[in-house]
Amino acid sequence: MSDPLVQVSTQGAVRTLTLNRPAALNSFTAAMHRELLAALDAAAADETVRCVVLTGAGRGFCAGQDLNDEGMGQDGAPADVEGVVERHYKPLALRIRSMPVPVIAMVNGVAAGAGANIALGCDLVIAAKSASFIQAFSKIGLVPDGGGTWLLPRLVGRARAVGLAMTGDKLPAEEAAAMGMIWRCVDDAALLASTTALADKLAGLSARALAATRRILDEAVVMDFAGALGQEARVQGEMSRGADFAEGVAAFLQKRAPVFKDR
Repeated sequence: MSDPLVQVSTQGAVRTLTLNRPAALNSFTAAMHRELLAALDAAAADETVRCVVLTGAGRGFCAGQDLNDEGMGQDGAPADVEGVVERHYKPLALRIRSMPVPVIAMVNGVAAGAGANIALGCDLVIAAKSASFIQAFSKIGLVPDGGGTWLLPRLVGRARAVGLAMTGDKLPAEEAAAMGMIWRCVDDAALLASTTALADKLAGLSARALAATRRILDEAVVMDFAGALGQEARVQGEMSRGADFAEGVAAFLQKRAPVFKDR
């Protein structure tokens, strides 16, 4: 039996998915896409999971697409990059953004091409100081995918997004944190502990409220101020009718830790 391309482990309410092609810097293949999407679907369906961590095995997070895999024009066959993006990257990016629980990317090394953008599509990104982010597409005559065209301008502004995408220069994790591209950069030795602490914290909050927070922040980007205020009121109404709101208020008044269950 070959090793799984995505290792799955659970600690408490936190599910960790580890891309497992370390010899190839965890570059994506069609088979790994299928395993990762299935693992995300399983986490979404499991009511005991309240936070997901995505990371990579070995010395890299993910080097993007494996150019030797199907659809990339290997062995003289015509490339079908559009099909690869539509079949694999689009469903993966949409699945991450629609998870009913928060998703943390723990970036332990290089995150390049689609690997960088899949990480940036997670709710929070924690990276080791030795990690880096590379929009490598221009180096092979392509444009950003994996959600990069939508994410980059929103995270760092148009000027930086264009610069990163056109040059394909390596961006050290510390610089990524300084410009607001990622949540936090930590010492390599502290990466696991920092991610675990954050995941445990999020897992103890209302998963339903956190997923709704992601949604309304994304939707507000294309709204005017009045529209965003209306959206806030509507979603607050939805949240206030849930059990977690009642539990949160009761816990606050009783000066105890809340036990959230909505998802």
